[in-house]
Amino acid sequence: MLTKKQKTEQIEEGQNLFKKSHSLVFIDFSGISVENINALRKVLREVGAKLKVVKKRLMRIIFEKHGIDFNPEQFESQLGTIFADKNISEIAGPVYKSKIKILGGYDLLAKDFMDAEKVEFIGKLPSKEVLLGQLVGMFAAPIKMFMRVLSEKSKMVEK
Repeated sequence: MLTKKQKTEQIEEGQNLFKKSHSLVFIDFSGISVENINALRKVLREVGAKLKVVKKRLMRIIFEKHGIDFNPEQFESQLGTIFADKNISEIAGPVYKSKIKILGGYDLLAKDFMDAEKVEFIGKLPSKEVLLGQLVGMFAAPIKMFMRVLSEKSKMVEK
């Protein structure tokens, strides 16, 4: 059981993380080994996010202090919160790949809650760099085909 001082410290730390964040992802860490949690923390650190375990009631207080009507106590399992100063699309991928159950997400800029299916769908998408590469490939393919046709036509004319 946490003392009042410890709870106050957790709320202050949560508020500091909350102010710096653009998005939150909620995970269920029950039944997950310590090494898996540590591996997730390491991956999140690399992308600029932080996993913090804050009691659901204290998390609700943090939301209330920022004027957001959201109750994390709706989740029945153990709640871990990932604070990220990036868009949720950049955080959902590593969390989804870690095979940890996603409970939902919250976009602080849009003040919008996303259910687990939506966050997992975003996590399944390829990275921005891969999508841009695919787009460039789609634009380049017709040009390459046209150049090949011209090359073959010029060979036929020369003969």
